[in-house]
Amino acid sequence: MDATSLPTPRRSARAILIDERGRLVLIRRQRPGRSAYWTTPGGGVEPADATLEATVHRELAEELGATAVCAGQVLRLGDGGAHGVQHFFLAALTGIDATLRTGEEYTDPGLGTYDVDRIDPSSREFESIDLKPEALKSFVLEHRESLVARAAAARV
Repeated sequence: MDATSLPTPRRSARAILIDERGRLVLIRRQRPGRSAYWTTPGGGVEPADATLEATVHRELAEELGATAVCAGQVLRLGDGGAHGVQHFFLAALTGIDATLRTGEEYTDPGLGTYDVDRIDPSSREFESIDLKPEALKSFVLEHRESLVARAAAARV
C-alpha cells in the first residue's frame, strides 16, 4: 500500500461549552440497548470548514442550535491513529434555540436520544456521569475552575 492509499485519520473539533452560570452544556446520549453517556457537542471536520474553530461553530449550531464565543483550543486527544484526533475548544455559550437543531439524530428515533444537560463541573453529579472520552473528564476535573473563569472572561 502506498502513501496515497492510506486512510486519512478522522479529525474532529468539540466544544467544552460553558453557560452563563458556569455549567457545562453536554449532550446526554441514550442509544437503544446501551447505558447512557454524556459527550461534548462537536463532530467531524468537513471540507467546507475553513478552520477547526469553524467546525466547532457549525457543530454547535447543528447539534444544539447554539452560538458561542470560542476562547481557544485547550486540549488535543489522539495521535491520528485508528481513533483520529479530537481538538477541544473552550467556548462560552451566548445563545441557544433547540428548534434550530438539525440532523438525522433528531429525526430518526432508532438512533436514540440526544438530550441537552447543563451540569455544574464542581458538583458530585458531574463526578458521577460517564463523560466520553474519559481523558476529557479527567481534564475538566483537573481544570474546572480555570475553564469556568476563562469562559466567563471570553463572554464579556
